[in-house]
Amino acid sequence: MKPNILFAFADDWGRYASCYADHQEKPNLNEIIQTPNFDRIAREGALFLNALVPAPSCTPCRSSILSGQYFWQTGLGAILMGAVWDPDIPTWPLELERQGDYFIGQTYKVWSPGKSANAPMGGLRTNFEPAGRDFNQFSHWVTKNIPALDIPSAKEALYDETRKNFQAFLKARPDNQPFLYWWGPTNTHRTWERGSGKALWGVEPDSLQGRLPHFIPDVPEVREDAADYLGECLAVDQGLGVLIGELESRGELDNTIVIVSGDHGIPGMPRAKCNLYDIGCEVALAIRWPKVIQPARLVNDFINLMDLGPTLCEIGEITIPEVMTGKSFADLLVNPESGQIDPTRDFVITGRERHVAHAREGYLPYPQRAIREKDFLYIINFEPDRWPMGDPSGLDDPKMPAPTYDALAYQTAVAYPDLDASPTKAWMIHHRDEDDIEPLYQLAFGKRPREELYDLKNDPDYLYNVAEDPKYAETRARLAKRLLRVLESQNDPRLMEQPCRYEAEPYAGPLNEAYLSQLKQEYIPRRE
Repeated sequence: MKPNILFAFADDWGRYASCYADHQEKPNLNEIIQTPNFDRIAREGALFLNALVPAPSCTPCRSSILSGQYFWQTGLGAILMGAVWDPDIPTWPLELERQGDYFIGQTYKVWSPGKSANAPMGGLRTNFEPAGRDFNQFSHWVTKNIPALDIPSAKEALYDETRKNFQAFLKARPDNQPFLYWWGPTNTHRTWERGSGKALWGVEPDSLQGRLPHFIPDVPEVREDAADYLGECLAVDQGLGVLIGELESRGELDNTIVIVSGDHGIPGMPRAKCNLYDIGCEVALAIRWPKVIQPARLVNDFINLMDLGPTLCEIGEITIPEVMTGKSFADLLVNPESGQIDPTRDFVITGRERHVAHAREGYLPYPQRAIREKDFLYIINFEPDRWPMGDPSGLDDPKMPAPTYDALAYQTAVAYPDLDASPTKAWMIHHRDEDDIEPLYQLAFGKRPREELYDLKNDPDYLYNVAEDPKYAETRARLAKRLLRVLESQNDPRLMEQPCRYEAEPYAGPLNEAYLSQLKQEYIPRRE
């Protein structure tokens, strides 16, 4: 009998789960949170210590994961705003439905923002949201409903929404048909209620002191911002627990593969989302499959999440589409060992092109590609004269006053728009001329050289670029050769086309008014 598949995939989640605490440099943020449901999946299955996304931006990442290809192989799915799904690209959910007789459905986000030409948005055909989608505004919704409801009751209302949506999906499934259910909460995507980490979850901002990466200012305002984010991560874990409990109560948990991950790192923090550093590309990944995956396994192999496509096709006993360039890791799941299983899985390739459409004059992207190995991160910035986080709108001049600061600081979105507006971003802009903040500000917002190389064994926070250090010349040459070999073999337009498609319309160009209106109505309020 084919296994059911529960795919829990949270927006902007990163690698924040308590079971990772012992596998990271200490002190770390995961030491102060408890995620019992994710930890259960890891304890009863496999925990992956080196899972990374192909792109640290929602739409290209999801395009890649759905299609099992590098993001640059997905047409207009390779960019964020302005993306269009190509209905001719096969996706593993629809292939499981077509070839494998799977009953498929979703709640919340699968692929967006973007539009589709007569295709199911690259994902699943049917939404199951009869109970609503308020979970996506978790801290806002709970806070708004106090004092009419106390905090536990308000939370439970959102857990019940998750339960009822899942129950509606299970009720619609024909008898004896295997299912694929995609649960895609977006509450970990900004915005969230300021102060909610402490108010709703008891995450004390001061408990984060000394635990943030050294490129993030360790000040009260930033610690509170990070604590609020961790609260949303805890909400995702509780929602996951609802799904697990529902399957368990029906006796279906042990015939279900449970896969839990997210589409990239934390938004609104320097060097995170929309960057190829670890905090932008590393994600949590745990998989439970009773009687197949031995419990409590730790897998060190590097996993690119685009490999999920061919993996699930193989598990679902269907033909893997020829266009899928990802590599199935089903063999890792059945192997009882821990550690490095497949010696060839010792690296991941990541990249980005356009994120926010208006980030730079001319709607231009910030093209990057990177290779991440165990001890090194090597990045090529193809257009180093451009601003990596978008045009500064005058804020590159320390004499120019920052926009008026308020509690939410969303007016700072006009500057460096590829970094989500946030209290952290606002704080850094307002303190950018202080002696101890200016170097961090430059790391976050300043222009970058064509090549970056970080020795992660000696510099885990990737603070010191050693690309020009003669001691690392051999390493830099080796990594550059390895990266370029993959890009060439996979026909990356950034190398293989002159001029590159990403430098011209429709990849680099203004959004039409109809599409902008759609974004305002659908994307921006729902933060998807």
